[in-house]
Amino acid sequence: MPDEYVDPDSVTLDEGAFLVRLARNAVKAYLSGGEVIKPPPDTPSKLLLKGMSFVTIRKLVLGYYELRGCIGYLQPIEPLANNVINAAIAAATEDPRFNPLDIKEIGDVIFEVSVLSVPETIAAKGWDLLKEVRIGIDGLIAEYRMYKGLLLPEVPVEYCWDVETFLSETCLKAGMSPDCWLHDHVKFQRFKAAIFKELKPYGDIVKVNLIDEYRRLCSHISTTPFK
Repeated sequence: MPDEYVDPDSVTLDEGAFLVRLARNAVKAYLSGGEVIKPPPDTPSKLLLKGMSFVTIRKLVLGYYELRGCIGYLQPIEPLANNVINAAIAAATEDPRFNPLDIKEIGDVIFEVSVLSVPETIAAKGWDLLKEVRIGIDGLIAEYRMYKGLLLPEVPVEYCWDVETFLSETCLKAGMSPDCWLHDHVKFQRFKAAIFKELKPYGDIVKVNLIDEYRRLCSHISTTPFK
């Protein structure tokens, strides 16, 4: 059906691993010869439905993987496999925070693909937002007029943020004051993601469980963010 899109909850580990390898192959082909590859013939049929994704590239520096590029799309306007190809190339070459990735770096980076759900508006406003946002489950979008910013669900887990900090950081990402979430005119949306990543360059690919990650990394947080 033309209105079908890929629900992140339906993406299997095999399908997610396929997308991660596709992202790596897309960047390698583009950096090597400027080619924008097409989804290969063995692409699972589900991944040819419309879908949204973010691709994150991290580089190994002194034993730690540091962000090297991250770009994605929020509307299901093309097949998910094509979307991952385009997001991967953009993350490698168009993230304004970084110089374009060099082909010599391809063996030092890992790829991570987040398959996103269609964002939904959160009806709650002000302090009531604290009861609606779920760390380890929700990504957030803050929007007001020309201001708009997005943080993926993995970001608050990586930094061990609580819900209030997550809201404030999303405001800052949108170019607004950190208390923008207290203002009724600011719209917040949330979305879910299925996240797949390489454990090392060209290595095994896993599906990330953000709730388990939060509990492991952020045990010093006294209040549970989960519902």
